[in-house]
Amino acid sequence: MRFDVESGGQPRAVNVIADGPAWTVTIDGRVWRASMVRAADRWSLLLSDPGGGAPQVGRSYDVMFEPAPDGAWQVHVNGRVVPARLRTSAQRLRGHGAAAASDGRVVAPMPGRVVKVLVAPGAAVEARQGVVVVEAMKMENELRAPRAGVVREVRVAEGASVEAQTVLVIID
Repeated sequence: MRFDVESGGQPRAVNVIADGPAWTVTIDGRVWRASMVRAADRWSLLLSDPGGGAPQVGRSYDVMFEPAPDGAWQVHVNGRVVPARLRTSAQRLRGHGAAAASDGRVVAPMPGRVVKVLVAPGAAVEARQGVVVVEAMKMENELRAPRAGVVREVRVAEGASVEAQTVLVIID
C-alpha cells in the first residue's frame, strides 16, 4: 500500500509491502525492513536498514497513530507527538471515481477478511464511528462512518473475504 505523508512541511512517499512475517517499507526510495507487533492501541516497530555490508542492526520504536481533523494524524513515537498528514492509495482511489465519503458508502481499502461488523441496519452512527473491522496484510483496520446518519445496509458478514473497493456498509 502506498501512503503520501507530510511531516514538518516535507512530503514523503511511503510504500509498505508485506514480505513474509515482516514488511518492506520504502521511504523516498530508501528501503527498510520492519517487524511490527500490535500491543493494545500501539505498535511496537523494529526497523532495520538492509543496505550495506554490516550486520543488520535494528532500532525499536513504540508507535501509536491517532486520527485528527482534516486528514491529519497525531503520530506518537516513543511518547513524542509527531504531527503528520497521511493519505493512502485507497483514499486517492476514492477521490477518483470510487466511493466518496460524502455518499455514505464505506468501502474496503484493500483485499482482506471481515473480522467484525460493528453496526446493524437501522443503527444510528456518528461521523468517524467504527462500523467494520477488516484484516488486511496481517493488520486489523477499523473502517469508520464517513458521516453521521443511519445504517441503511450492511453488505458483509464476519469471516467474509472482500476485494478492494467492495462496498461494505451504506449510511443514509
